[in-house]
Amino acid sequence: MVIPNESGRYTEMKYNRCGRSGLLLPSVSLGFWHNFGSVDKYDNMVEMAKTAFELGITHFDLANNYGPRAGSAEENLGKMLKNEFKGCRDELVISTKAGHFMWHGPYGEWGSRKYLVSSLDASLKRMGLEYVDIFYSHRFDPDTPLEETMGALAHVVKQGKALYAGISNYTAEQTKKASDILKTLGVPCLIHQPSYSMFNRWIENGLTDTLKEEGIGAIAFSPLAQGLLTDKYLNGIPTGSRADKTVGFLKKEHITPEKVAKAAKLNQIASKRNQTLAQMALAWVMRNSNITSVLIGASSPAQIKENAAAMNNTVFTEKELCDIDAILAD
Repeated sequence: MVIPNESGRYTEMKYNRCGRSGLLLPSVSLGFWHNFGSVDKYDNMVEMAKTAFELGITHFDLANNYGPRAGSAEENLGKMLKNEFKGCRDELVISTKAGHFMWHGPYGEWGSRKYLVSSLDASLKRMGLEYVDIFYSHRFDPDTPLEETMGALAHVVKQGKALYAGISNYTAEQTKKASDILKTLGVPCLIHQPSYSMFNRWIENGLTDTLKEEGIGAIAFSPLAQGLLTDKYLNGIPTGSRADKTVGFLKKEHITPEKVAKAAKLNQIASKRNQTLAQMALAWVMRNSNITSVLIGASSPAQIKENAAAMNNTVFTEKELCDIDAILAD
């Protein structure tokens, strides 16, 4: 069981208001996308979750298909909530999503009311929860009316199965339409979860402006570009690393000489800031006033401690920002 709050877990972490809501999220949140599935060691995931919580990382982010096996990350969190985190539910923000493939047949993915509601019911059972704090539409469905998808989110909120509604991977235009629909249903869009990093800046071309106008928070996933923005791959692909595994989204072919060269130059700037490359990459995302939280993944408690320390130095000089932009533009 997690020890009581005698270590002052809330004194160091910075908490940010999520859009125009009453919800505060930690500057750093922990994602269960990788290393929390049935193929991973349970004792390690427990130590990672406990380490995060003791650092004030109160937000655990999941999706129905996280694993592998799909659904096993939610099952493992449910086991932790029952045992190691017993009595801590009210100190945690737990989110899950539905939208990508989860089960066979015509009702196992995308954005229909049938799929979203069924998926959340299954997620709650796997986690042993009566509700999640945030339920997301994981991706825009071009073949389902947006009114149906947003109506399903509003429905589960009004049922009490989720406290807030969110969206992920929506464009600026899709976000505006989704927000307008949710407002008419009396359930404002709390948060958007886009990918955002030094290597992937697409949200700067309109989405951040929309989020600000609509009062929607943002939590950035893959802020380290699946590990490319760390020192892990500067000298090749280590055995056992994410790119070395047969499962997952980072492949060996993603580790291009161009990306490695840019990472090496960025690492030099990070060193001058007395940060690791990972810490600087996270701090760079955090500096954006539109970002409520950065969503980290980890394979060890040490990585979580290192990443959480990024919030201690999020101020960049104009020269540093210019130098970073020049490296990224090459």
